[in-house]
Amino acid sequence: MSPKLDVILAESVAEAADRARALQGTGVDGVFTFENSHDVFFPLVAAAPVCTLDLLTNVAIAFPRSPMHLANSAYDLHLLSQGRFRLGLGSQIRTHIEKRFGSRWEGPVPQMREWVLAVKAILRAWQDGTRLDFRGEHTVHTLMTPAFDPGPNPYGVPKVLVGALGPRMNRMAAEVADGVLVMPFNSARHMRERTMPAIEAGLAASGRTRADLELTAEVIVAVGRTDQEIEAATAGARATIAFYGSTPAYRSVLDAEGLGDLQPELNALSKQGRWAEMTALVTDDLLATFAAHGTPERVAAEITARYGDCDRVCAFFPGFRAPDDLVADLAAALKARPAEAQAIRG
Repeated sequence: MSPKLDVILAESVAEAADRARALQGTGVDGVFTFENSHDVFFPLVAAAPVCTLDLLTNVAIAFPRSPMHLANSAYDLHLLSQGRFRLGLGSQIRTHIEKRFGSRWEGPVPQMREWVLAVKAILRAWQDGTRLDFRGEHTVHTLMTPAFDPGPNPYGVPKVLVGALGPRMNRMAAEVADGVLVMPFNSARHMRERTMPAIEAGLAASGRTRADLELTAEVIVAVGRTDQEIEAATAGARATIAFYGSTPAYRSVLDAEGLGDLQPELNALSKQGRWAEMTALVTDDLLATFAAHGTPERVAAEITARYGDCDRVCAFFPGFRAPDDLVADLAAALKARPAEAQAIRG
């Protein structure tokens, strides 16, 4: 089977219910929110009662939030959606954690490991009635009185997923989380040669198999029916690729393609505010490497060729809002294609 398709819900809670109703009719499998200028959970609260789509935070920034707060949010959204919620967590970067959120940065991989394990320990204590006793280096949770225990969730324990890029975060996520969200600045080669070996190592370390892990690829998508529509859609994709490529944390993806020298060039232009020049450096070959673009049928073919072994795909439409009928065409095209898992397995 082809991967399930998730698309962006809404930035603000104000439009989330209407968007959920509209997207329900497009044939997509789920919707996600991400941490931007609005709260990441509120839109899903509005969407849960008015649709039957799967719901996902992609991602909620973990470290500024206590694992207890995250567990409460996940529990209630899983209850409200009748078992359709997934808690996706991400680390962000040090500058944002310390200077925007005013929180502590103590090493993203070990800290994220504890956040995942702590959230799961809290949820499991509520579900099974066992004593809460999580003691880590970064967070401790040992108190749970009846007044603060919601009891078992009738829809079970929600999955906890981790957004990952580098091999250490991917390995850790595959070892302790219920799923991995592969970051959108990615390529088929990077996925095959760097991401999947790290995930396989994490599964082996935990004694689990691929069937125990939900793998989601996040994909930059520029889709249209006509040349004019596709060109308009690719403008946002090119700008997004340039932005990601300028970030030192993402250089490893460019390195995998033999393009590492492009990162400092893009970074220097970004510091001068020369955004148009950055975007101009994203050639057609770069666009094809890091985004799926073209007609719905071509995009579906690209997704299954690169990420056919994934369980889900989160499609990002940067810089433009794909019309609902175009989203419906993409969902139908993806469902019509067989999975092409050999692309990842090599």
